[in-house]
Amino acid sequence: MSLPAKRAALNIRQSITEAILAGLIALIVFGPMVGVVLNGYSFDFHALRLVWIILTVMAGRLLIGLFLQTAPGRRWLSRFTSDNGGVYVREPGYKSRLRWVLPLLILLGALFPFVATKYLLTVAILGLIYVLLGLGLNIVVGLAGLLDLGYVAFYAIGAYGLALGYQYLGLGFWSMLPLAAIMAGLAGAILGFPVLRMHGDYLAIVTLGFGEIIRLILNNWLAFTGGPNGVSVPSPTFFGLEFGRRAREGGVPIHEFLNIAYNPNLKFIFIYGVLILVVLMVLYIKHRLTRMPIGRAWEALREDEIACRAMGLNHVLVKLSAFTLGASTAGIAGVFFATYQGFVNPTSFTFFESALILAIVVLGGMGSTVGVVIAAFVLTVAPELLRSFAEYRVLLFGILMVVMMIWRPRGLIRISRSGFAPRKGVAP
Repeated sequence: MSLPAKRAALNIRQSITEAILAGLIALIVFGPMVGVVLNGYSFDFHALRLVWIILTVMAGRLLIGLFLQTAPGRRWLSRFTSDNGGVYVREPGYKSRLRWVLPLLILLGALFPFVATKYLLTVAILGLIYVLLGLGLNIVVGLAGLLDLGYVAFYAIGAYGLALGYQYLGLGFWSMLPLAAIMAGLAGAILGFPVLRMHGDYLAIVTLGFGEIIRLILNNWLAFTGGPNGVSVPSPTFFGLEFGRRAREGGVPIHEFLNIAYNPNLKFIFIYGVLILVVLMVLYIKHRLTRMPIGRAWEALREDEIACRAMGLNHVLVKLSAFTLGASTAGIAGVFFATYQGFVNPTSFTFFESALILAIVVLGGMGSTVGVVIAAFVLTVAPELLRSFAEYRVLLFGILMVVMMIWRPRGLIRISRSGFAPRKGVAP
């Protein structure tokens, strides 16, 4: 047998081995979910369905393995093994196409509530809330490089701040928007000051514990937070005008003031409009901060903390500023969430929410603003589109993330910077 024939036989044997391993993994993953079906106090074993799934996985893995040994397959595989890390530097004077797309998106966003149904409007509001959460955590994780697994705690502080502020102090939506940002920012500073000297896994464990502490306090302090029963949240007002069919004593409904027919969607249109303005404001502030010395310091500390400390940067204060700003953004998002829901309880602020927000940052691109916005809407709308696959929705969601991490390890949109040309007479 010639040498090329031996190599071909060896490659086929390797592909068959990989296919068998893929079949075993499919058996472990799909066996309990597809093969075993509960039937009252017993269960039924659907062997044929499980066998078909395993054979499909094995056949697919065998075909992929054989394809990757061909010249087109090797070229296709090189796209995933190439180094695409770091910051992408564009040419000097580069103008982003977003300067034309952004005004169009703003116009479409302004017209959307007048043509959308109530369901689509609520999905858009939820997507914008997660955009705020993703932008806040992107400052902490994407720019400063701090792994925060308890970010949902600041989200809960903003939501409960509105509910309890109204219940005990009579504070409304407009009063709590700035106050929630201040409260969550202070909580971030109080947590961050003693622990930001930690790194990596240790910091992640501490922030995870902080998130669980806040959730347990909200769940167990019955006299103050209502515990598992939660707290109702009042509807927002606009210059004292209310959005209900009938106003409370002494109030005026907005539809009567404007002399128009009552529309139950007016409350959600109002929340959507204010939320759009707040998201645009946060996007502008974040855009400016990343180009200021504080933003450069965040990124420098993320890349090499030892070198930055050697250059005289106070790493604790720089990290603390990122933690505080990220937490304050989550506090604002919590106010909108409480207003949108009309009710808050501790089950809305579990570790799964922190994991989802972290997934938005990672899938969108660490430090990338546009990527985080896109990922927030994808991960918010996708569960709604997959409602017909309720049993396998989380499984499909996990497969999507695995494919993304293989295909685009730096996220949907990699962070970029505009290059500059050195001036004449100035050393580069």
